[in-house]
Amino acid sequence: MSSFRSFFIFWTFKYYASPMYSALRLSFLLPFLFLITKNSLAQNAVTIPIETLHNALVLQTDKENHLGITYFGKKLGSAVEYQLVTSQSRQHDGNAGTYNSAYTPAGSWNVSEPALQVTHSDGNKSMDLVYVSHKTSKENDNVTLTSIVLKDPVYAVEVTLHYKTYIHEDVTEQWSVIKSAEKGEITLNKYASANLYFIAKDYFLTHYNGTWAKEMNPEQEQLTAGMRVLDSKLGTRANLFQPPSFQLSFDKPATETEGKVLLGTLGWSGNFRMDFEVDSYHNLRLIAGINNYASEYPLASNKEFTTPSFIYTFSENGKGEASRNLHNWARKYRILDGEGSRMTLLNNWEATYFGFNEEKLSGLFKDGKKLGVDLFLLDDGWFANKYPRNNDQAGLGDWQENVKKLPHGIGYLVKEAKNAGVKFGIWVEPEMVNPKSELYEKHPDWVIKEPQRPEHHMRNQLPLDLSNPEVQKFVFGVLDKLFIENPDLAYIKWDCNAITFNAHSAYLEKSKQKQSQLYVDYVKGLYKVLEKLRAKYPKVPMMLCSGGGGRVDYEALKYFTEFWPSDNTDPLERIFMQWEYSYFYPAIAQSAHVTDWGKQPLKYRTDVAMMGRLGYDIVVSHLNEKDLQFSQQAVATYNSIKDVVWHGDLYRLVDPKENSYASLLFSSKNKDRAILFSYLTGNRNGDGSDTPFRLQGLDPAKKYKVKELNLYPETKTALKEDQVYSGEFLMTVGFNPAVSARRTSVIVEISAQ
Repeated sequence: MSSFRSFFIFWTFKYYASPMYSALRLSFLLPFLFLITKNSLAQNAVTIPIETLHNALVLQTDKENHLGITYFGKKLGSAVEYQLVTSQSRQHDGNAGTYNSAYTPAGSWNVSEPALQVTHSDGNKSMDLVYVSHKTSKENDNVTLTSIVLKDPVYAVEVTLHYKTYIHEDVTEQWSVIKSAEKGEITLNKYASANLYFIAKDYFLTHYNGTWAKEMNPEQEQLTAGMRVLDSKLGTRANLFQPPSFQLSFDKPATETEGKVLLGTLGWSGNFRMDFEVDSYHNLRLIAGINNYASEYPLASNKEFTTPSFIYTFSENGKGEASRNLHNWARKYRILDGEGSRMTLLNNWEATYFGFNEEKLSGLFKDGKKLGVDLFLLDDGWFANKYPRNNDQAGLGDWQENVKKLPHGIGYLVKEAKNAGVKFGIWVEPEMVNPKSELYEKHPDWVIKEPQRPEHHMRNQLPLDLSNPEVQKFVFGVLDKLFIENPDLAYIKWDCNAITFNAHSAYLEKSKQKQSQLYVDYVKGLYKVLEKLRAKYPKVPMMLCSGGGGRVDYEALKYFTEFWPSDNTDPLERIFMQWEYSYFYPAIAQSAHVTDWGKQPLKYRTDVAMMGRLGYDIVVSHLNEKDLQFSQQAVATYNSIKDVVWHGDLYRLVDPKENSYASLLFSSKNKDRAILFSYLTGNRNGDGSDTPFRLQGLDPAKKYKVKELNLYPETKTALKEDQVYSGEFLMTVGFNPAVSARRTSVIVEISAQ
């Protein structure tokens, strides 16, 4: 407090508190004095607002120079007023940094779950962090980076917290950099990316579970006192049972259009951990980052460790707005070529499995051209000779063409596809090896396995050790050789079908590094390979696949144009899966194929696949005349609407979890055109859309006409296509696409007049 304020407060209080003034006047004075004192204390504290267009995270130092979170929510009109919030916490111990710490250390004053836990070079496990400095820099008009330096007052350990804001998308990317200047090596026992603190009446967490072909099953629960942990310990294919993504609602469960909600996800392709701790004051602490399970990480003197990004967006207007924020951010800043285009394709997997040859494939090239797609994708089974890849039990790791199946090599197929009028892509799984392979025989030391224990396989395979630079070189070489020998190769499907059992690295052992580095160094090694690959081949489209959706995150999607949500292509199941994925990832990133899975008609299967990047995995020659005609028309229709689906705003209108049908809409940015998808998902009593539902994403002042798309040959629409509607009518009164047991899937184009 300044000397002037002290002087003013002292004499004012003395004057008004004299006997000649009543207690009543003093009661008017005290609130005034409190405000002056509070403002003075606030001015001594360092206040750091992290703002986007609509939201703010505010950090502030306390009397001991600890950095705490004092505000999270709607952005205030005047940033100066953030200084008045000394702490939103319900605690009453006067120490703002105790529970609401911006990055909670372990072993000193903190008794809650830590974000950072360290063993110092002298064996001491205590840690404290106090504020040192901060700076904010603008990368451009939309992107701002705030970096805050914290240091331990006793030990030479420093943490820099980074908050990168994407202003118009209302997205924040947060990570930490931990640096040691101690003379000896320290050990990072826990090293989170982000530590957030929330205050609300109640908290509702939506998270996801599943397994192969059963991905993205949502569960919502109310968080109560104690800890809820979401995590993975699978190493590779880390998202098999649970993805690193969640929804967090405040006060009450958010809907699509109402409520306060945070969507969060971790950009890391390995083990993750997210702690949700409701403390004794009913405030919520969120800590997110790499899972420290079996992963204590050594940090040498004058070295630093950078954690992956925790990415989140907050909305006071429901889940729909929050997901559109993420979509806009992802297309512009994270997904490779997210604002570009994608190719339609025909895949051979469900047509041939491992049983193909050059003649069969050449016929499929012609089928692709007949269908109208851009690309043919050759899946698993094209490689290995000593142990030929005729099933999933052998050959993985031996990346030479199988001479019996492909006597003229991949180059011949690329040319044949080109002659047929389609481009050529290929499947690889370069991180993995079958024990029955030449690679395994030659380099058993390249395989992740415990030397003293029996091998434990998944899909008859084991991961290669990507912590080893020689293995990184080999994996890069698999792709590099394909591209060098086949310059016209147009697409890669990168698969990863096994998790990590018996985690042990012969390389780390030989180089006298710690086995606890393996889970982290594996992912770092994978990123090194992908960085090198993209430096040399920056534009080739690649699908991120991991036995389905076993590896889907925003760090991997820096290098991939799309991902494979699930090996389950049953269209009814895909409606639910793609619905849940859509909260975090835009349609342009989701690969969706028409297959023979499920009991639904071809139109239904096709309509569902058109909500993502369209592909086919069928035997075109088996289609009857009408099915072929419909499929050809569907590809042409898709090409006419894909720009709206890929780059438009998504509005989820009718939730299939709560209704017997599903409906969602993609609207162009200028609201001139929208594509409405509707599907019957339950048919207990012929249920369907018998009443209108309100649309979203249109301009209330514009006039629109509707047109049904993707009609099966010789069928007619049930819609009044000559009717003109105002956007206000469609969004207030509603629209009925007439989904029923006879019209199980309907696509409608809504065009401004």
